[in-house]
Amino acid sequence: MVDYIGYLAAILGTICWLPQTLKTWRTKETKDLSLWANLLILATVMLWLIYGILLGAWPLIVANIVSILFVGAIVTAKLIYK
Repeated sequence: MVDYIGYLAAILGTICWLPQTLKTWRTKETKDLSLWANLLILATVMLWLIYGILLGAWPLIVANIVSILFVGAIVTAKLIYK
């Protein structure tokens, strides 16, 4: 039961990045996105990933790998499309 709650939180927390990532890459519009805020979020999810790995908590591991991909894509777009 506990893992199901973790997976649900992981799914919701990860899905929230998908619309922003898709919109950013489709429009190539990044002027309203803060590079520093997104870098901080990227660092945060990387730390959560490490924490999840140390605990062996698969909901944290999976969610943060996907979040790193999404937020990393936003950061990359911000750097490319200034």
